[in-house]
Amino acid sequence: MHIITRLLCFLTLVPLLIGCGGGNRWSADYDDTPVGMPAELQYGSFSAGLYGTSDTHTIAVLLPTSGPKAAIGKTILPAIEAAYMQFAPTELQMTFYDTGADDVSNVIQAAVASNPEVIIGPVFAENTKILREMKSSSTPALSFTSDTSAIGNGVFSMAVMPSNTIEAILQEMNAMGGHKFIILAPNNPSGQVMAGAAKSISDEYNIEPVGIFYYNERDTESIKTAAMDAAMYTARNAANTRAKEILSAILNHENLSPIEKSSLSRQLERVNRTDTLGTLPYDSVLFLGNADDTKSLASFLRYYGLGVRDAQFYGTPMWEESNIASDITMSGAVFATLPEISPNFAHLYESATGAKASRMAAIGYDATILAIGATYSANGTASYLMMPGGYLGTTGLFRLRPNGLNERALQIERLNGDGTTTIAKTSVSAFTLPVYKTGNVYISPAGEMSLNAPGVNPMDYITIPERFKSKYRSKTYYANKSATNNSALEPATVLPKNEDSFTITADGYKPVPLENVSRTYIDSVEVSE
Repeated sequence: MHIITRLLCFLTLVPLLIGCGGGNRWSADYDDTPVGMPAELQYGSFSAGLYGTSDTHTIAVLLPTSGPKAAIGKTILPAIEAAYMQFAPTELQMTFYDTGADDVSNVIQAAVASNPEVIIGPVFAENTKILREMKSSSTPALSFTSDTSAIGNGVFSMAVMPSNTIEAILQEMNAMGGHKFIILAPNNPSGQVMAGAAKSISDEYNIEPVGIFYYNERDTESIKTAAMDAAMYTARNAANTRAKEILSAILNHENLSPIEKSSLSRQLERVNRTDTLGTLPYDSVLFLGNADDTKSLASFLRYYGLGVRDAQFYGTPMWEESNIASDITMSGAVFATLPEISPNFAHLYESATGAKASRMAAIGYDATILAIGATYSANGTASYLMMPGGYLGTTGLFRLRPNGLNERALQIERLNGDGTTTIAKTSVSAFTLPVYKTGNVYISPAGEMSLNAPGVNPMDYITIPERFKSKYRSKTYYANKSATNNSALEPATVLPKNEDSFTITADGYKPVPLENVSRTYIDSVEVSE
């Protein structure tokens, strides 16, 4: 068994604090069981009276400590060892198995064959699925995967579940007055499941998803295309161009009064300041990717005429521990995340390893304390794990559910644009009142969803003299239909009904290609206004 000397020396100074706890049986009517206050894991939630036993108990730990994913396993390992040395009786045997090995199935089979009372791990879904098929359903496993397809049959997830994250941020979207939103997600299983969760849960909060756009991670062209489509740029740019053409034609070819000429000139000056025209059919944008891709998406959205002034931005825990909070143009965006790591554990981990404690390490620490408590619980392993009141761990309140899912209380943080965040909404500290409306459910992935928008007609955004309205007309430009931006056209004074075959222009007006627009200028103007 791995023991860290440096950690052991430090732990000799840490008092062993043990409290009392209880549990209810795991039964078909579990959801009707009264919910009490949560137990505090860091202070020993299992009964101190059990420490006098001479019975030998075993726990198996499945972590990748070699191979390409070894860094993750080695981050969690010190936290598990710390919890073991703090809380485990001397009779408890903990054995580690390396799932980074090439023969991972044999490694997992060896762990199962050792007949552990509780298994901690694995980290990844593919290994968790192997374990689920090999082990007895009566042997609980506390895995670190958030993939709902890998859990069940006694395999529980300790990770933050996609549905929790999505529901927490949709609650905030509703509280901030959001009504319609679009989703920008990475084109992978995780992104598709998160988008599916948002689509499924939104009904509970009277919020409507009107578009789902996928992109390839770290792919600039793919991200650019997703942002362009999400911002309705093609339609809004065509509408803007048509408005300029109509205003220019009237100014250059019609007899106008001084007041009319002044009004039309001001309107032309206004539409000339931008490349797009028309309001967007949503008030919120939900980003489901990592911070780097989100920053790129937000930059391209601004480039295509959509900024934080036009829609509220929302994100997930993937923004945490990134530099997105330093992006001034993202100031005001909010995201759901776990509460701060317990200072006690953070100090313990850093003293033992010299490294900052990660969320994964903190969850590993909680899983180990939970496994030890379940092993020695007088009420049985299942009842202990399924305590309706849940636990207060190093990353806040959580509880495990009979289907292997969990519920975690999340907080909402706001980006300040200066590298800091502000807690906009604190997480709850007990399950005595429901935290979520929907509860955890298995989510189906969502497919791409074209923008559900009414289209943009430039005549709705400019005002021309009444006597010209039958002469100058425009079609509506839709997000999901081809919209032609004609620039090299003959001057004309009459706009026929069949606009597709005819457009107008005027002397002195020439559309400016988007490629010539400075994104830096767009960002600076947006911030300063």
